[in-house]
Amino acid sequence: MAGLESKKSIGVLTSGGDAQGMNAAVRAVVRAALHQGAAVYAIDEGYQGMVDGGSRIHPLSWDDVGRILHRGGTVIGTARCARFREREGRLQAARNLLQSGIDRLVIIGGDGSLTGADTFRQEWPGLIAELRERGEIDEATAQQHPALMIVGLVGSIDNDMVGTDMTIGADSALHRITEAIDALTSTAASHQRSFVVEVMGRHCGYLALTSAIAGGTDYVLIPENPPDEGWEERMCELLRRGRAAGRRDSIVVVAEGAADRAGHPISGDYVRRVLEERLGEDTRVTILGHVQRGGTPSAYDRWMSTLVGHAAVEDLLAATPDSEPQLIGVRYNRIHRAPLMQCVEQTRAVARLIGEQHYAKAMEMRGGSFSAMFDIFKAMAEALPSIAPPARPRRIAIIHGGALAPGMNTAARAAIRLGLDRGHAMLGVRGSFSGLIDGRIEALSWGDVEGWTALGGAELGASRQIPATEQLYPVARALETHGVDGLLVIGGWMAYQAAYRLHSERERYPAFKIPMICLPASIDNNLPGSELSIGADTALNVIVEALDRIKQSAMAARRCFVVEVMGRHCGYLALMSGLAGGAERIYLPEEGITLKDLQADVERMIASFRDGRRFYLTIRNERANAQYTTDFLCRLFEEEGGHLFDVRQAVLGHVQQGGNPSPFDRILATRLAAHGIDFLTGELNRGTAAGAFIGLAEGKVTTFPLKQMPDMIDSPNRRPLEQWWLALRPVLEALA
Repeated sequence: MAGLESKKSIGVLTSGGDAQGMNAAVRAVVRAALHQGAAVYAIDEGYQGMVDGGSRIHPLSWDDVGRILHRGGTVIGTARCARFREREGRLQAARNLLQSGIDRLVIIGGDGSLTGADTFRQEWPGLIAELRERGEIDEATAQQHPALMIVGLVGSIDNDMVGTDMTIGADSALHRITEAIDALTSTAASHQRSFVVEVMGRHCGYLALTSAIAGGTDYVLIPENPPDEGWEERMCELLRRGRAAGRRDSIVVVAEGAADRAGHPISGDYVRRVLEERLGEDTRVTILGHVQRGGTPSAYDRWMSTLVGHAAVEDLLAATPDSEPQLIGVRYNRIHRAPLMQCVEQTRAVARLIGEQHYAKAMEMRGGSFSAMFDIFKAMAEALPSIAPPARPRRIAIIHGGALAPGMNTAARAAIRLGLDRGHAMLGVRGSFSGLIDGRIEALSWGDVEGWTALGGAELGASRQIPATEQLYPVARALETHGVDGLLVIGGWMAYQAAYRLHSERERYPAFKIPMICLPASIDNNLPGSELSIGADTALNVIVEALDRIKQSAMAARRCFVVEVMGRHCGYLALMSGLAGGAERIYLPEEGITLKDLQADVERMIASFRDGRRFYLTIRNERANAQYTTDFLCRLFEEEGGHLFDVRQAVLGHVQQGGNPSPFDRILATRLAAHGIDFLTGELNRGTAAGAFIGLAEGKVTTFPLKQMPDMIDSPNRRPLEQWWLALRPVLEALA
């Protein structure tokens, strides 16, 4: 064993239920460890492999994890292990680890797996002493491994762990559920039928709640906030009102751990019986089950899992025997560390609170964003036209601006329904600002926006044009003619510029002295004050799906691909798709491209193919450099590569703007629209007319004055001065 001590050795295992994104985390652990000169070992089948030892603990090379990023499940396996729960089993596990010099572990699993790891860590000194007494290890080995150092990554589709905003697999599971709800909605509408969808979540309603928002469903039942007594009739009344307003289908989402206030379980079948008996409707139950765990991981689960895997290695290699074990998660899209067992204990405390019927405290421990989402869903579900609208309702117009972004329809639908619920008259402007000038404005009802939640594109239309100086007067006249009291602008860079221009011309045109607010919707993710824009997540998923297919097409040859993605002068899509897609090189407009860069890239590419590489992925932002175009890069690489490899290019183009919005974009759009309507309602009630744009920073929705916008942007490059994601660049370099 003494010969194995030349460098630090890390073991990685996946334990508990599988979750999409585990493979991305394993890949990051392996490559980050090798990059820093450490040895890394896979422990197959979780703790069972640790107890069994032998070939189930084996070293991993760089190439061993080269084609696992896109795969669901876990390639190193997971299994229950009763022997590890006993001290003798843990003793055997310690002996097996020491045979490979392993005294540092990355555990990817749920609270039970992480608790087992901490128990193992605490017992380690005693286990080492016993192995020494038995003569199974020598004194030198015992001295070299006095402590076991661990870090935990949470692999759980339920998103139920305190200490991280998202757990590995939760976003992918939400994709599966939302896809199912979209499919059920179409068939339910065809037959005017009701569906009850039961999803996973024994002690956590995250999947049920977020899928209900993303799917635009009618009612949701979650463990943390059971319905009040008599909920059955309230649910049925909401469904009746929805049908009366023009809805052809009804969908109720039930978490598997849902119960009433008395603690009695609420099953999907019980909800079905209630709907059939009280509404007389043909109702079906769909239990999604383990399909929620399966399939390809989403773009988010790839890049987030990559970040936490890389951070886990950094922590482990810097750890000392006295270091407190950490849980590595994310908070506001940044790496977040928290004491491991404190997070586990708080997570279990939430389950206890639910069991003890302390629901308010359970909701509080889930965090402010969880409660906010529940309130938003409740408002949306109950947002039906007022029975007695005001004599003179305030008239709020919704207009799109800038390029198309998936999720625009979702935002418009949420704003219209919430606005109607507050007693406003909601107007839709078709054709952006040119449509406003032409008078293409119409009142929209609750039923007019039915089905818009999952719909890509922009039903109201969008345009990059902003009003020219000579068009300001007709814009003002149109607002006056149609009695517009407030303006909600949904769009990208040009939409923000248009709103800023109207706000700046208030002294010349009194019609512009109305409250107005901008919602960020741009696949480029280049808007000030907001870390994420509506549409960016959808575009990223489209790119990653395309990269998966490109990789498959390249498997039969030794090939380099240069993929061009959108983004204009903002490299968000290029960098994040590079992280999620496993790119070897990315070219960003923020950094540009130099001849020196290209020479180094060519040399590195040639060397890697000579060493056996079969595929090399390069991603280029469309505006990375005006001269070194995608076509130029391809011809350069082809010429210099000679017969070593061939080169292909793929310009993804406007496919990135298409498709139905992702669950995240639907939730973000709904959340921002609710905030926008609240802002306009407050201004109208106070008789004030502020102009603002909405931002999302550190998980909170924030409002910025429109007049502040010039101080927050790099105007020539059409991007914000602060871009949080650029700090992730070193992670990609380390893993590529």
